[in-house]
Amino acid sequence: MADYTKEIRTLIGTRPLILVGSTIIVQNEKNEILFQHRSDTKEWGLPGGAMEIGESLEETAERELFEETGLKAKGFKFIDILSGKDLYFKYPNGDEVYNVICVYLAQETSGELAMNDGESLELKYFSVMELPSQLDERAKIIIEKYFI
Repeated sequence: MADYTKEIRTLIGTRPLILVGSTIIVQNEKNEILFQHRSDTKEWGLPGGAMEIGESLEETAERELFEETGLKAKGFKFIDILSGKDLYFKYPNGDEVYNVICVYLAQETSGELAMNDGESLELKYFSVMELPSQLDERAKIIIEKYFI
């Protein structure tokens, strides 16, 4: 959790907070999509996270992609901005958020998959026809909207 979000949490506790961030879709040469098995929820989700003070949404995508997967992208193609009650999420620690998610498609990724930030148990590519059973609701919304 970014210092800014931690600071806000000390003021409001676990009450709902609007968080703006980026989610990144990474596809391999087989058009499979990269998912991370999250250490906090034990669900499979897409790489991404909250914006930090002073960042653009694209800079957030670039930082989160590298932090969570070890990958870099030559660019990011904007897909959509998602928000609303369907993007409410309650973390296992009780923190509540309403997400505003900027969805990007990573272009020309390079590097080796690596779990550097402690947020992942595993990184793995899946076909949209064979998605993991424990899929995060936010990831499910994105996959169903753009890939199924």
